Amino acid sequence: MLLKPRWWDITVAAGALVIAVGTVFGFGPTSPARQAVALAATAGFVLAYALIARGGIERPVPWRSHAFLVAAFAVITVGCAAAGFMAMLQTLAYPLVWVLGDTRRRGILGSVVVAAATFTGFAINGAPGASGLASGAATAGFSLVFAIALGMWIASIAEYGEERARLLADLTAAQAQVEALSRDRGAAEERERLARDIHDTLAQTLAGLVLLAERAGRRSREGRADAAADAIGEVEQVAREALGEARALVARTAAVPSDQALDAALGRLSDRFRAETGLDIDLRVDTAGAEIDRERQVVMLRCVQELLANVRKHSGASRVAVQVTGAADGGLRLEVADDGAGFDPAAPRTGFGLDGMRERVALAGGTLVMATAPGAGARVVIELPAAPVAASAIRGAEAAS
Repeated sequence: MLLKPRWWDITVAAGALVIAVGTVFGFGPTSPARQAVALAATAGFVLAYALIARGGIERPVPWRSHAFLVAAFAVITVGCAAAGFMAMLQTLAYPLVWVLGDTRRRGILGSVVVAAATFTGFAINGAPGASGLASGAATAGFSLVFAIALGMWIASIAEYGEERARLLADLTAAQAQVEALSRDRGAAEERERLARDIHDTLAQTLAGLVLLAERAGRRSREGRADAAADAIGEVEQVAREALGEARALVARTAAVPSDQALDAALGRLSDRFRAETGLDIDLRVDTAGAEIDRERQVVMLRCVQELLANVRKHSGASRVAVQVTGAADGGLRLEVADDGAGFDPAAPRTGFGLDGMRERVALAGGTLVMATAPGAGARVVIELPAAPVAASAIRGAEAAS
């Protein structure tokens, strides 16, 4: 309110009207000449406010503060010299010099100027001798102390408000930055999730399509039309599976049956790898009575898919054993072992598959243990906890996007 010119317009107009009415009707001088001087001083104060002070209320400018002090000193001195009642102009001058000064130092100096004007006017108008000076000094001194105390208090409140506004702006900026970082992190996690899903679904299926297409082409060149037709049929079947997986990715749903038939999904996956590679895959699934939620079905199916793909691409194995079992506490256990060439797990890797599989299992709250060595095959054991932990972990990662 102190920095709104509209309110100052009302305050100065009302204050000047009260002083003018008091001057005319009993509180001012009885001499017509002195009344005229007092009214002129009141009008001069209003004019100084309108022409000088008002423009510096919202945007303080030093020259306005200085000019208003000169004008206020003149009109208050003249007014108080005409009538002691004109000291009422202080009630308007003190707050204005604090608002226009914009700093504590300028506010204090302006208050001193107003008090000096009041003392000078009283000295001119007061009784002869020490009593007139004492009256002027008492009036000016009391008003000066009160004005400085009140001005300092209001200035401290204003500074506190400005500090709170600055802290609020900093907090708002920090919250915006945290929100932006959260969005970036969610977007990064979503990209990683999509990369895993594409690698575990479309990339693996397309790799199988390449092998089947090469087989069909080879049989066709050898003149084995029936065998080539069979291979082309397998290509069509795998292509349809790839289309289904792509639609599932678009819909952000897992490419597994909605009836929680993990057994059937693993069976189809094994049949496809047998057809593509000729591997002897021994699949055993024992989840009877276990409540397998959709999230853990995805984890199990993708891990089996990734491990079989690694066997096909790297191990040179002839036999793979896949076993999925359900625990009494609702957990799941997957074990995949092959008789291939094995590898050094500490050696640098360029592929994404194993790292993506570890991350997928970790998001589900599970553990992955790998035992392998060059020439000794490979054995991977994955254990997932009961459904609530896995579900909440994966849903949290999905929700971040």
